Amino acid sequence: MKLCPEWKKGFCGGKKGSKCHLLLLWRGAALGLLLLLAVIAVGQVDGATAANTDPYKILGIQKHATLQDIRKAYKQLAKEWHPDKSDHPEAETKFVEIKQAYELLSDTERRKAYDLYGITNEDAHLYKERPDYSSYGRFPDPFEQFFGHNFNFHDQDISLFHKLSITSKYYETNIVPKSRHTPQILMFYSDWCFSCMKAANSFKKMIDTLEPFGVTFATINAGHENQLVRKVGVHSLPCVIMVLDEHNYVYKESVYNTQRVVEFIRQKLPYKLLPSIDDSSVDSFLNGWSDNRVRAIVMEPRTQPRLRYLITAFHFRERVAFGFVQLNSQKTQRIQERYKIHPSLDTLLIFNEEPSRPVASISMSDIPTATLNNIISVNKYLALPRLSSQSMLEGVCPAEWNRPRKRLCVVLVTENIPTHDEARHAMRRIALESNYSPERVRFAYIYQEKQAEFIDALAEHSKLDETVLKVVIIWRRDTKHVKYEWVHGATLERLDKSGGGEGGGAEGGSGAVENETHEINYNNTKQKVDGAIQRLLRSSEALTYEAEVKDLLDEHAQGLVVRILNKFLMAFEYMTDNLGQEHILPALSVVGTIAFILGAGYLMSYLVRIEEENIQKKQSKNPDDRNGKTMNYVPELRLHELRAEKYNGLVRLLKPGCRTIVLLTDLQSRNKLIPAFHKAVWPYRNISSDDRNKTLMFAHMLIEKGIGW
Repeated sequence: MKLCPEWKKGFCGGKKGSKCHLLLLWRGAALGLLLLLAVIAVGQVDGATAANTDPYKILGIQKHATLQDIRKAYKQLAKEWHPDKSDHPEAETKFVEIKQAYELLSDTERRKAYDLYGITNEDAHLYKERPDYSSYGRFPDPFEQFFGHNFNFHDQDISLFHKLSITSKYYETNIVPKSRHTPQILMFYSDWCFSCMKAANSFKKMIDTLEPFGVTFATINAGHENQLVRKVGVHSLPCVIMVLDEHNYVYKESVYNTQRVVEFIRQKLPYKLLPSIDDSSVDSFLNGWSDNRVRAIVMEPRTQPRLRYLITAFHFRERVAFGFVQLNSQKTQRIQERYKIHPSLDTLLIFNEEPSRPVASISMSDIPTATLNNIISVNKYLALPRLSSQSMLEGVCPAEWNRPRKRLCVVLVTENIPTHDEARHAMRRIALESNYSPERVRFAYIYQEKQAEFIDALAEHSKLDETVLKVVIIWRRDTKHVKYEWVHGATLERLDKSGGGEGGGAEGGSGAVENETHEINYNNTKQKVDGAIQRLLRSSEALTYEAEVKDLLDEHAQGLVVRILNKFLMAFEYMTDNLGQEHILPALSVVGTIAFILGAGYLMSYLVRIEEENIQKKQSKNPDDRNGKTMNYVPELRLHELRAEKYNGLVRLLKPGCRTIVLLTDLQSRNKLIPAFHKAVWPYRNISSDDRNKTLMFAHMLIEKGIGW
């Protein structure tokens, strides 16, 4: 590029309008535009970075994940995204994010700071300046300063409140969501509350007793969270609140005894969470797996289940149906003999579709809550579960975008009719006989008529005319996109037809042939399915089709009427919990007053109506007979002509309260106006026809005769 000859003369010599001057202006404008684009790009990068700095999402774990889960996720992702092992262009950046997320979550203090305040950097001063309740002694003690450091006004145990203290943000983002599965106990306190100091030791004992059962404890400083205090309905300090299934329940006892709190939790847990089962009802309970839930039986030598079992049943209520069996009872003797239960130990039995023997069992004098959760978590799905909701799909067929670690889901498409039971039974048998790990391959079935949008998305690209009783293998890459392949050659339709007919009336030879054909079809189907699974599990193999799917319809969702009834029940329960005698008596007084006024008004109108009916009956039976003759009273209307001789009677000598209405006419309009006037005042004839009390009289006057007045 050639420079302007005037450039050497000192930047164009300061002349405006020269070529060099215009060149400088264009260069300045271009530079400014580049700077503006750079700022916008940096802002977008910062926004994208802020959106992807959630360490939990980076590692693909839940917020309640343990340190072992964090390490396991970090090792897997580090191997996958290591720059030396991955050819992805963003492998290095992704690896740095994974490492930073692991460093943050593996540090207890930094993880707590992120959960409470969303801080991800290592600068401690950024979150120590915030209201941090975990450090005891935030405010100087005046007694300690005055008398020396040996005097401590606070009880030492009150430091527990500060260590467990949370904010309203943590309450909304952690406590409320977790309350759907686990009871959350909150203690509201303040720094200079003497009653709170007295309750500190009781609260510590409460934590030591109930925390092993799965109950979560936290504290909230009422002086710093006024809005939350009003929201949950704190009446005084200290105050214990239980958050259960996103609802707040106030503990109103003045004594913070562990046993009373246990009874309080029992009362607020859902009704019949652990229904009693005996010899007569055990079979119907175990055969009720059509609701898509595993069956679990808790057996204890007690009349009622322990709190730990109730909390566990509440936690897994969406996937497992629980029942309670009282041991050493005459009504449960057959159950004990059937499953060989020890009479003095607590026992947990878990059943899938087969009620004859449990898939998991444990017997101990005291089963730890962690052991309960581990056993149930491993066996919380049926051998062939139904994809009945999006949460069920997430649990049975979790998303995994990495091809070497892809997880396949073998799904049988059926309809909710009895004739398809045989096909589902065959698919269940294939699932039970499968040698693949559940971490890589899961089997399920789906109702086509209830999940039509999902099935239509899978059938769109494959161009299948009929999808019923067909098998499809799904790999969910993320929440919206799936790769899939239909298993061709599977004969589940023929299995259904051969197994659906009754054998009555058939000869033994034909029955044997039919069974042999059924077994051949089953083996052929199993071979086709196993071959497709084995091929697709290879990292080099790709599934044929890809589709974008919507969330599954929740088949277990409550209807409108049930939801309205639940709202009324919750409102009634809230009123009974939060309205005391000082609120109820004034409300009852107002309601009673309104009811009395309405009742008295209705009674008066009823009595008046009865009186009128009696009078009418008497008049119809005893008509008026003044002169011994029956006289029918017919009211009539008289129109008087106002003249000089009638002036006194119509106008001058009227009694107080009486009126005379006069129509003024002339000769032309007289014949037309008088009939119309008579018709208009006819409804008032009863008032004007009474000779003794003429309160209203009517007259007419000719203007030509009275013009002298």
